[in-house]
Amino acid sequence: MKTRKQAYGDANVVGRNIESLRKAAGIKQKDFVAKMQTMGLDINPTSYSKLEGQVRHATDRELYVIARLLSVSIDTLFSSDDM
Repeated sequence: MKTRKQAYGDANVVGRNIESLRKAAGIKQKDFVAKMQTMGLDINPTSYSKLEGQVRHATDRELYVIARLLSVSIDTLFSSDDM
């Protein structure tokens, strides 16, 4: 498994959990971005990478679509032992 090149930022609290859930589901980042786009989100790989890296804020629409694609509740995206 690839390791993260940069440390997590502090722009959101969900990015690390989203990354973990996506990887646990066995979905590559580029495939996940494509699925998000088919659900109507205007997002590119760089922007999504910044979301996972907690470098940019996540929108409510993105959180809704991500939770649906990962088959989890939005609350799950916020769940963390570190909070």
